Amino acid sequence: MDGFDIGGIPALAEEHRMVRDLVVKFVERDLMPLEPAVLKRESEGQRYGLTPEEEAPLLAKCKELGLWGLDVPEEFGGADLPLSALMAVEEEMGRTVTPFLFPPDSPNLHMLKLAANAEQRRKYLEPYARGEARSSIAISEPGAGGDPAGMTTRAVKDGGDWVINGRKIWVSGVPRADFIILMARTGEGKRQEGVTAFIVERGTPGFIIEREIPMIGGRRTYELVFEDCRVPESQVLGKLGEGYAPMQLRLNVRRLQMGARCTGMARRALEMLCEQAKNRTTFGVKLADRQAIQWWIAEAATKIHACRLMVRDAAAKLGAGEQIRNEASMVKVFATEMAQEVLDNAMQTFGAMGMTKELPLQLMASQVRVQRIYEGPSEVHRMAIARRILKNGL
Repeated sequence: MDGFDIGGIPALAEEHRMVRDLVVKFVERDLMPLEPAVLKRESEGQRYGLTPEEEAPLLAKCKELGLWGLDVPEEFGGADLPLSALMAVEEEMGRTVTPFLFPPDSPNLHMLKLAANAEQRRKYLEPYARGEARSSIAISEPGAGGDPAGMTTRAVKDGGDWVINGRKIWVSGVPRADFIILMARTGEGKRQEGVTAFIVERGTPGFIIEREIPMIGGRRTYELVFEDCRVPESQVLGKLGEGYAPMQLRLNVRRLQMGARCTGMARRALEMLCEQAKNRTTFGVKLADRQAIQWWIAEAATKIHACRLMVRDAAAKLGAGEQIRNEASMVKVFATEMAQEVLDNAMQTFGAMGMTKELPLQLMASQVRVQRIYEGPSEVHRMAIARRILKNGL
């Protein structure tokens, strides 16, 4: 498939296929061997993650192989991969439960690239792109997760500063973040109007980490409180009252990333399902010869193929500057629900073994279940897709 254009979807260039193939080897040789230790710690109630002793050589290997800053602009030392190539990389990374990311976090990078001014690029984007700084983003609020109309965190101008008051929830990666991108109201608009993005550095007075929230799938999120949190005018990211557009870009990149990761997880589940089906016999018949299993395999392969094409199509359009809000919503819904189905069937094929924490399937299934909520619940996306089609057609 890589050598052809399918339905107008550009094929991966040769150099991008080479990067993807390098990532395949990295995942299989360096990440998958760490899975037993990661799964064992998670099953014992320890934090889901890598130890410093495990992570350090991986980071060194990334630098050695050139797998660092893959979509970072060349001016900052990155490879400047197009989004379509980046999504091929993300798919391969989705095949393992070893929690490792190629620095930096791509969605926030794209938001900073779009909205940061010259000084912010020097102070935040450049060290972030080099992997010397970490970031997170705070959008959701208690009672206003998927609906921006409910956002109540407000920033009020006071002299040369902005004073922020409000509360955010479900924020990832806060303890290790050097700065967060905070969305707050500065105007009177009821939805995207009047929303502004701010860069708030860790340690800013009034920026409080209220609590840590354990999530299924080994993840942890945080609730944040802002009490008279004062930031200077220089911390406004992008144009005042126009923070929704760069935030939407960030969300679209993240939704495509999730689609690619779900494709990778479903592939891994299908590989495991097929191996189990070929090797296990019940009542004198191999599972691979049973129609129910064959249909699961056929359905999974078909939907994985469709999902990959959806992600690649949306990534190509976004990379060309097109609006993909509908496509991103479709990818988000289809990919997460597809992966959930494939993983569930794989777990069923393994029987009791599929219910254990010794296999990666259960952890992937929990992570996909969370993703059906993250970056907008499936129901909200379906509503948005329908509204746009009713208004504008396909």
